[in-house]
This record gives sequence, structure tokens and C-alpha cells, in this order.
Amino acid sequence: MIVSSSARFTAGVTALLLVFLLLPLLVMSAAASVAAPRPEEPMPPRPSARVDAAVLRRPGTQVRLPPGGTAPPTLSARSWLVADASTGDVLAARDAHRRLPPASTLKALFALTVLPRLGRETRHTVSEKELAGIGDGSSLVGVKENLTYRVADLWHGVFLHSGNDAVRVLAGMNGGWEETARQMEATARSLGALDTKVVSPDGYDAPGQVSSAYDLAVFGREGLRHPDFARYCALPYASFPAGGWSYGIRNTNRLLTGEDGVARYPGVIGVKNGYTSGAGHTLIAAARRDGRTLVVTVMNPRDGGAQAVYEEARRLLDWGFGPGRKVQPVGSLLSAALPVTMAAGATREAAPAAPPAAAGPAAGSPTRAPAPSGAGPSGTRPSGAGPSGTRPSGAGPSGTGPAAGPGGGASPVASSAPAGAASPAGTGDATGRAAAGGPAGTAGVVPDALLPVLVVGSACAAAATLWMVRRRALR
Repeated sequence: MIVSSSARFTAGVTALLLVFLLLPLLVMSAAASVAAPRPEEPMPPRPSARVDAAVLRRPGTQVRLPPGGTAPPTLSARSWLVADASTGDVLAARDAHRRLPPASTLKALFALTVLPRLGRETRHTVSEKELAGIGDGSSLVGVKENLTYRVADLWHGVFLHSGNDAVRVLAGMNGGWEETARQMEATARSLGALDTKVVSPDGYDAPGQVSSAYDLAVFGREGLRHPDFARYCALPYASFPAGGWSYGIRNTNRLLTGEDGVARYPGVIGVKNGYTSGAGHTLIAAARRDGRTLVVTVMNPRDGGAQAVYEEARRLLDWGFGPGRKVQPVGSLLSAALPVTMAAGATREAAPAAPPAAAGPAAGSPTRAPAPSGAGPSGTRPSGAGPSGTRPSGAGPSGTGPAAGPGGGASPVASSAPAGAASPAGTGDATGRAAAGGPAGTAGVVPDALLPVLVVGSACAAAATLWMVRRRALR
């Protein structure tokens, strides 16, 4: 069949006319389909093992081994726990919720509560009243009345030397001894640590004062998320002022310093240990290896002497970094019912970058001033110097003391940005609107102002095409 050139021309023009007429409708339809709100599809949950909080309340050792897996070490401690600090997964535990005296590991909760409330460069002159009531046999860093200290110096005394005198002064600045104890319990509850009862904020033995391996692990994990906490507990050495001069204090955590017959644990980053005659030796320890951070707690080893708490913690860390990588969690350090905060009513800061490999004094901190074992100011009792049967808080006969954490104020645990934080460029904020402006979900769509131009342009093109068709038909 032969089709004339006129017919072919008319058919082509008709098709072109339809395209011009339909183009605005196609554009508007596409824009509407993109901009229209769609029902949100729930994100699939991240695969994880299901855990039952009741498991950790069972007596004995709790662990979920894979076929052929290696069980955690058998320890002499009355209770212990090992957990992944990043996820909060509890890898294994023994009597995790058994309530026992915590000794100076309770200072971790004290720091979580008071650190956000006092500026580190604030200066304070100590009064005689503030040093009253310190328990007999307490470890003392050497705080003196009528001397002025930076808050940062007092925290060095708390973390490195477990000084109950420093705790007394900081608690006084925070509103008082009883008020601080009340705040500490509120902080513990906000973290889901419900086994802890605070009577003496420095950890000194007191009737009714208890915590658990679970709660102490919660405090240690949360502390490492706070830059100041992590910076203070990282210091192996610091200088403590004494009015015109200073003396060296050392962190008496043997896993950190590698002294007194205890080898330094590779990658150790904290957290806090203690001793009283009522509690025995207690320890919160954390270490990082191959991008993974573990936190362990050990309460009251009954064999092995003063160094047993370190060696049993070492064995738990070795197991956690080794065979423990393959187990399924038996619980979680995360509170499912309550938001986790640094202190009651305070919001958590975003975690900074990972710390450097070698921990050291933070910028602005006193330079390293090594001190001999048990060094302290004249007239004060060095850590671990208490006679048998006394109750030195945070320092045993061998001078056990606080542990160290990551240097430079870095936090080893990833943390989400707080609500309301600024969104990165090109991303949406908490309300769902695009960072560049405009309603949510409209990024990349043709702006509304361009649609009338498309409609008018298409109409003009269609009119021109019709005019050409009529002119050709008249020839």
C-alpha cells in the first residue's frame, strides 16, 4: 500500500502534537507520585540473638556456647560478667545480679553522676567541714583544708588514687553527701541498674550498700561513653597539687601499669577497682582489641590473694576476645524500659573519635610525674597501706586502685547523636525535612514554578504545529 507524503506528514505532526499535549501531564503525574506522602515501611530489624533478662538472674554460670565452643574460665570470684561494650551484649556471667558490697568500684557511678555537674576548670577552696566524716582506713590522695584545687585535680585523686577525701570535696560541691547518694541511685535507675543501693558515695563499707556484677558493668560501659570519664581513668600518672608544689600519684591498677608482678594487659582502657575488708577486691576492667571493646566485672575472688582480681579479669578478657566471639548473648547491659543518660536529667554527648593507641595524659593535664609505689604526701596513708582488718576504700593491702581508660578523652563506644543535633549537609533533620529546604521526599523533583512554563510552552508548540498543518493543507 502506498501512503502519500501528505498523509505521512499529517500522522507525524499528530503524534508530535499528542506528545506536546501529554508532556505536562506526565511531568505533573511524576512529581505528584514522588512528592505524595507514602506509608512508611518499617525497617527490618537487625538480626540478633533473642535474649531473656531472666537468664542473668539464674544462679550459676550462664553462657550459650556454639557446638564445640569453649566455656568461659572457672574463677574463684563470687560473681563476674563479661560483655561487649559496643552492643551491650552479655557474653557470659556468673550470678550477675548477686548483690554484694562494691567497694570503690562504686566511684564509677559517683563519677557518672557528678562529672556532668562540675566544670573541670572550676577552682574550689577546701574547708575543714568538707573533710569531716571520712571513714577510718580510707585511702587518701592528700586533699588539705584551705588549699584551692581545680575540679580536674580532684578527679585525678578519685580515679588514680581512689581518694575518699577527693570524693568528699566533690560531693560537697555537688550539694552534699546525702544528696549525692540520692542522685547516684537515680542515675543507676536511669541506666537500668536496679541492684545498687548507695549509702556512702565513696564506696566505703556501709550497712545496706550493695551493687552487682551486672550493675558495675553497666556503669563501666556508660563511663567509657563520656569523654571526661574516659580521659581521667586513662591516666597512669598525674601530679597532685600541694600548695606551691606537687607530688606524683600513680594509677594502682596493675593491668594498666604492669607493676607488682602483674603483667600489663594489652589494650586495657579502664575502668575502676577497689577494696574494702567487707567487699574484698572488686574490679571493672575494659580493653580494646581489633576494633572491639569488652568490659568485665569481677567481685570478691576468694583464692589467689590481692592480685587474683586482675588475673581473673585477664582470663575473662582473653576468653571474650577469643572463644567468646562465637557465643550467643545471654543478656544485655542496655535498659529496655528507660532511656540511658549520663546522669538523671542529663543528655549524653555524642562519642568522639576512637582514642590513640597509646594512652597518656590529656592536654592541659599535669605532665607525667612518676611516683614511687605508695607515694603520697607526708602524713597521709598511701593506697594499700591500711593494716589488716581496716577498710580502705579503693585500695587493698597491695594497693589496688582505679583502672585506666582511653586517652585523650576519646570514647571507645560508638554513640548516637543526641536528638535535635544538626544534620549533615544534604540529609534530613529530625522532622523529616530536607536539609536544603522543601518538604520531605521532594529532593530532585521539578520545582512547582516550572510546571506552568511547561504547560504554556507545550500549548504554544501545539498551536504552532496546527498552524503548519493548516497552511500545508491549503496549498
